[in-house]
Amino acid sequence: MVSVGVHVSIAGSIDRAVSRATERGCDTFQIFSRNPRGWRYKPLIHESSSAFTRAMAASGIGPAVVHMPYLPNFASEKDIIYSQSVESLSVELSRCADLHVPFLVTHLGHHGPSGKEDGRRRVADAINIALEDAPAGVFLLLENTAGEKNSVGSDLADIGDIIGRIHDQKRIKVCFDTCHAFAAGYDLRTPEAVGETFDRFDSEIGFDLLPLIHLNDTKGRLGSGLDRHEHIGLGQIGEEGIRSILHHPRLRNLPFIMETPEDDTRDDIGNIARVRQLAA
Repeated sequence: MVSVGVHVSIAGSIDRAVSRATERGCDTFQIFSRNPRGWRYKPLIHESSSAFTRAMAASGIGPAVVHMPYLPNFASEKDIIYSQSVESLSVELSRCADLHVPFLVTHLGHHGPSGKEDGRRRVADAINIALEDAPAGVFLLLENTAGEKNSVGSDLADIGDIIGRIHDQKRIKVCFDTCHAFAAGYDLRTPEAVGETFDRFDSEIGFDLLPLIHLNDTKGRLGSGLDRHEHIGLGQIGEEGIRSILHHPRLRNLPFIMETPEDDTRDDIGNIARVRQLAA
């Protein structure tokens, strides 16, 4: 049985995310722990975090995953942005610990005029600072990006290089996003292409560091650099590609979380059902 879920809202109270995931038939799910589009946030109160952990225990689903907000840029050369980004990462690691959430997913950012090498160094430095006082029990998952201009983390080798610079590497793992990988030039449309791409992943990073897949189809063509998610099987990766990912022997037992649209074509429940059909 495939373990599949979606990103759900925390509107009203963070513990309501669990019931929303359950209503959609999720085996696993992802949330933002706060507003993803701003720097300001309300501290987690004990009652909310306790309600979340109780709801998780009662639901029988998991793992829950938290995604970092959108604004942090760990490769930024602007001092204010960089310091805010490091602080945001430190806060999110602590919030995950309070919620008993084991995985925090983060994008790495975009480098400035100094170039990609300096960007990778700045990302590693930011992570090292944030992890110094981070509570135990939370893994930071570095997510591959879609190949946008100046992005850090689109190349698997770049992620491997950054991990090699982390002081406390046992706290680091990777989230592989299929839409981002395809947009960055990693083919996923056939069983052979999926095998080649994940052989490269194993060579550059290692399967032991892969606990989670973001399973998204994509509107953009191979190597387009376009980060536009599409319904499962209806994009450029297509049903054969998604099926090949789900059936890959090193991936089939991982949790798959979708960040697909909800529109007149299909909703979260429909995408979950389609994944289960393709995985059967």
